Amino acid sequence: MNVGKTLFAQIMEFVPWRSFGRIVERYAGNSGVRRMNCAEQFRVMAFGQLTGRESLRDIEVTLAANRHKLYAMGLRYEVRRSTLADANESRNWRIWSDLAALLITRARKLYADCDLGLELSNTVYALDSTTIDLCLSLFEWASFRTTKGAVKMHTLLDLRGNIPTFIHISDGKMGDVNVLDIMPIEAGAFYVMDRGYLDFSRLYAIHQTGAFFITRAKRGMDARRVYSASSDRRNGVICDQTIALNGFYPSKDYPENLRRIRFYDKEIDKTLIFLTNNTVLPPLTIAALYKSRWQVELFFKWIKQHLRIKKFLGTSENAVKTQIWCAVSTYVLIAIIKKELKLEESLYTILQILSISVFEKTLISQALQPEMIDKNLQNDGNQLILFDF
Repeated sequence: MNVGKTLFAQIMEFVPWRSFGRIVERYAGNSGVRRMNCAEQFRVMAFGQLTGRESLRDIEVTLAANRHKLYAMGLRYEVRRSTLADANESRNWRIWSDLAALLITRARKLYADCDLGLELSNTVYALDSTTIDLCLSLFEWASFRTTKGAVKMHTLLDLRGNIPTFIHISDGKMGDVNVLDIMPIEAGAFYVMDRGYLDFSRLYAIHQTGAFFITRAKRGMDARRVYSASSDRRNGVICDQTIALNGFYPSKDYPENLRRIRFYDKEIDKTLIFLTNNTVLPPLTIAALYKSRWQVELFFKWIKQHLRIKKFLGTSENAVKTQIWCAVSTYVLIAIIKKELKLEESLYTILQILSISVFEKTLISQALQPEMIDKNLQNDGNQLILFDF
């Protein structure tokens, strides 16, 4: 079906351009611009993400081969790699950060009713970071080790829909636990994190805001048992205890009691010790919530495999952050389209379809559900039957 618009143009209709225009004005993003404004820059960067382009020349050559389709993409001029490079270097990366925040707010509303598989109405977040290796000689600002550069992508993932709600991009040296100082805390929400975030003063700050945390204890943690609740070892719960921290500094950093759950996981044949400030949920639910933390690991693996954040189009900090935020915006935009169009296909399948068909003039809801097209063709009684067996 030819609807007159390419798939790429239909995807771009889901971007809130009016709100984006206000963001651009806030940072004077189009000041002195002649050939490529911020809206066109995002279109080009999103095109690169959707089609798997890995260099400025790659983007330039691909678009030049389809120059007669550029106007339909929302581009007024042919794209030159020097123009795109200058735009990524000079325009404030916060434009794309704010755009991603705008899309994230919209996506979270769409996925708010997703079932976590647990009888829990609270919002559940998984916190972790991933390291993106860089060449220190080219990315001198991204210090990590003596001969190696890197940036860290600290991410807070809403497990209802796997939507990243907070992202902080730092150099490789920043410790994971430090992100707790700048991360927004939502009262009543659960924050699930590994042992790298075990800092009692910061955890107590989370507790004081009315939020809940679930993490794992480190070896040698000095604490005394205050109370033991009954537990069922048949379900893997070895003990469910209320504890108090020993030692001058730990007890000062976290002056209240904590809950400690010792759980045996049959799948990995390992005993895990969880720490939480929640005293109400059953211990098996606490264990299940911690297990769900692996969604953030899968998120990192997914975006590294399917989005372009391992090879960068520029070497400055602004260019790197611009590319990462454009990649995040593209990911969330596709998640929005999947939900609003009620598509059954996975994000992986949707991206694979788009990577080879962005210039096709097909209705987007049909193009992204190929099995529906096949079914409609099979059930169409008006189709000419050439052979009747």
